[in-house]
Amino acid sequence: MKPVDGAQNSTEPSCPVCGRPTPQRFVYEKWSYPILKCVVCGLGRAQVDRPFDPGTFYRAGYFQGTMRDGYADYQGSEPVLRAEFRHVLRHLARCGVRSGNLLEVGCAYGFFLVEAQRTFRVCGIDVAEDAVAFCRSRGLDVHCGEIDQSFLAARAPFDVVVMLDVIEHLKNPAEVLTALRPYLSPGARLLITTGDWESLCGRIMGRSWRLMTPPQHLSFFSRRSLSLLLERVGFHVLECRYPWKRVPVGLLLFQMARILGLSPQRTRLGDFGIPVNLHDAVRVVAVRK
Repeated sequence: MKPVDGAQNSTEPSCPVCGRPTPQRFVYEKWSYPILKCVVCGLGRAQVDRPFDPGTFYRAGYFQGTMRDGYADYQGSEPVLRAEFRHVLRHLARCGVRSGNLLEVGCAYGFFLVEAQRTFRVCGIDVAEDAVAFCRSRGLDVHCGEIDQSFLAARAPFDVVVMLDVIEHLKNPAEVLTALRPYLSPGARLLITTGDWESLCGRIMGRSWRLMTPPQHLSFFSRRSLSLLLERVGFHVLECRYPWKRVPVGLLLFQMARILGLSPQRTRLGDFGIPVNLHDAVRVVAVRK
C-alpha cells in the first residue's frame, strides 16, 4: 500500500470494535506501517503484515531505553510510577472499590500491584519475561504469557481488573476483554487507560503523535470507539475522563527526542516526576453488565 493520504479504502476481516468487516481508510504511514481507520467507529489500526512476537519485543531493553518506542528507565522511575499508581487506587476507591480480588493485565514490573496489595488480594499477567521474574522476586503472583484460563479460574472472581496503557498493545482487544469477563464478579469494575488519537493533540500531531508507535501500539482508540467496544463485549461505561498524570521527566525527554527525530537517550531523571495533561489520554471506568 502506498503511503499516500486519502488512498482508497480497504477491508479487514473484522474491526475489533464493530465486530464485523468494515471499510478501513488509509490515513498515513508510520515507520513503514500503514495506519488504517475504520470508517464506521473511527478505530485506528496499525497494519502489521510482518511477523511480530510480543514475547520477544517486550524484553529488558524495552524498559531500559534501548528501543526508540519503549521506556527510558522503567525501574529507575519506580518512585514516580508508584506515586501515580497510588492516585489510580484513590480513584478506584472513589468509584466504590476499596478491597477484594484485583487483577492487573500488563503489570510490567509490578509497581501497581505492590501499591494495591495493601488493600487488595492481587495478581497479574504480563508477556515480558524479565518483568515477570522481577515481580516474582518480590513475592507477587504473576503469570508470564497471554490470558490463561486456568490461572484466572484459580483466582476468580475478580472485583476489579486494571489495564494501564495496555489495550493499545493487544492484537485483538475484544477477544481479551471477552475472555476476562466470565471471571469478574457481578458489578466488578474495569479500569482502562489509553491514548485518544482523535483528541486535539492526536489530530494535530498526526504521525508524530507521541503514542503513534507501531508495532508497539496496534490500536488507536477514541473515547467513542473505546466506549463502543466495552459496550459490545458486556461492560457499561461509568466514566471517561482525561486525567492528570505524574510522568517521569526522563520519559518526557526520551519521547521528545524521538518526536524531534533525535536519538533518544536514557537519562538519570527517572525519579523526578511532573504532572502532565495533554488531554490525549483517557481513563475509562466500566462495570460488568
